[in-house]
Amino acid sequence: MKILGLSPLDKDSTASLVEDGRVLFAAGEERFNRVKQTSGFPVKAIEAALSATGTNPDQIDVVAYPFLAADDEARLIRAAIAADADFAKHFERPDTEAMLDAADARVPYRTQPVHGLISPNERMWKSGMKETFYRAAALHPTIAPDMASREARAWAERAIADHQMWQGELEAGLAKLGLAGKLKRGEHHQSHAANAYLASGFERALVVTLDGYGSGLAGSISLGEGGKLRRLHGIRFPHSLGTFYEMVTSSLGFSPDRHAGKIVGLAAYGDPKVLSDVLLARIDQRHGDVKLLENLNVYFSRHLSTRYPKIDLAAAWQHVLEVVATNLVAHWMKETGASHVVLSGGVTANVKMNQRIHAIPGVQGTFVYPNMGDGGCGSGLAMLLSWKGGVQPSIRDVYWGPSYTNAQIREALDAAGLRYEQPKNLAAEVAKKIHAGEVVGRFDGRMEYGPRALGNRSILYHAKEPGVNQWLNQRLGRTEFMPFAPVTLWEAREQCYVGIRGAEHAAEFMTMTFDCTDWMKQHCPAAVHVDGTARPQLVQRDVNPGYYDVLKEYEKLSGLPSLINTSFNMHEEPIVCSPQDAIRAFLLGHLDALAIGPFFVPNPAAKAEHGHAKQSKRAHAGAAH
Repeated sequence: MKILGLSPLDKDSTASLVEDGRVLFAAGEERFNRVKQTSGFPVKAIEAALSATGTNPDQIDVVAYPFLAADDEARLIRAAIAADADFAKHFERPDTEAMLDAADARVPYRTQPVHGLISPNERMWKSGMKETFYRAAALHPTIAPDMASREARAWAERAIADHQMWQGELEAGLAKLGLAGKLKRGEHHQSHAANAYLASGFERALVVTLDGYGSGLAGSISLGEGGKLRRLHGIRFPHSLGTFYEMVTSSLGFSPDRHAGKIVGLAAYGDPKVLSDVLLARIDQRHGDVKLLENLNVYFSRHLSTRYPKIDLAAAWQHVLEVVATNLVAHWMKETGASHVVLSGGVTANVKMNQRIHAIPGVQGTFVYPNMGDGGCGSGLAMLLSWKGGVQPSIRDVYWGPSYTNAQIREALDAAGLRYEQPKNLAAEVAKKIHAGEVVGRFDGRMEYGPRALGNRSILYHAKEPGVNQWLNQRLGRTEFMPFAPVTLWEAREQCYVGIRGAEHAAEFMTMTFDCTDWMKQHCPAAVHVDGTARPQLVQRDVNPGYYDVLKEYEKLSGLPSLINTSFNMHEEPIVCSPQDAIRAFLLGHLDALAIGPFFVPNPAAKAEHGHAKQSKRAHAGAAH
């Protein structure tokens, strides 16, 4: 059975083609139209899926869509908002004013700079009028509940209207392809649970999904056993850890849909003790459930953002997320006796939270679906609807996007007027350049599915130089608080990382942080965050031979089994898809070289010096460990 799985159209619109539970092709629309987190009907991604697999629309048996009909979603949304209002009426409210007065005294004096901030204790600046309004809307005993209720009702009406709009676009798009009669809808969190469990290869596992909103829920707990899923509990919206984290992301001036990762990085610089008790006092976590007071009232986090340092706000939200999530998982592990955990949903993009879950006593194995956000829902529901039964082996990779022939690559290089060569040992050539301090883009094979660059659309550099996080981000037009992530040879995983056993497979998809060993901190400091962790990708040769060989050749030269791997794209652009995209980013990003297919391309504009950055690179290039 061939199923076309479509993700929700509201953001990160994605198409997957699945046959008998096996993903044949999957890619986001953004990779083709070059607009990050594209919404709407994924015409180009569907065309690419059909073309790559040689499928005609009439060969599609079912189109899977991971939301219910708009009227059903509207009913669930209204019921959820009504239940939340009842919860708020009966919640024993803390004395937040007094708790914040105590928190004021806990803010430490700091002098150590934080890259990207004007000062380590930088706060959000707002006019006096706005600060007064935020305080009242967040804390006043009658104004704050009224504002929270208004915000909740406004969210509900927007969401209901959006579901109606996207339903119309979905139906119109399918009609143009002749697929209107093949639509099959599914419950949103069922699609998340399916992709996590069915791709994990675990026979029995606790299945936890956490996101913003989906079919009346903000999360779910299921038991996966023998290839089948059984729902145990649903976390009702708006008691959403996704919304909880979006609020602080927005209040600190970032895009809540794109920049949650910046909060994860920023949190490591702050002190969670400043505000964690304030946040925990607004959360009811009993009986394996989660309920958050006035979770849709953005003015609470906005008030705190003008009153406390950004890093302390980020630290508190991150810490509380970890506490609540680990309590939730630990409760249901005890209830089910499960020893393995699988995760999906946008919240599980939080790699630090995933590390804490894996460290729960009794967890023997953890897997996170590589496209954990809503972009992965279409593949999840399609897998579920076409599953052959039983437990299948885990997915080995997510190189599920388009590939390009050598002739297509050569044509693109010629059109750009670039000089190139075809080395006998491309991996050795790339490793030599990286060891000499050059930044190399790598484009090869099928494009990765999901948010992470996993070697086929990556930028590579050595991990010996901590300063790379500043100058290379600047060159690529990025502002980040996290260091670049490392790619590490599979066989060196325990040399570099602590506590990785049971999560090695998850680490192949860069979905979790781990504490770094002293050896890793000493020899690959560019990949280590200020808190001593890194978010690695482990690579095995039988999964990606060309990528592995680059790393192995580099190890021969340097003695180091890790390199920096960052996504091949410019700031606020999607990861590159085509040879033309790669060439454009290569030139705009001033990379030193490009390995594209079998070809090696030096940058024609590369100069002998690139300012301080080049001098710094050259100082480190000859260092062997």
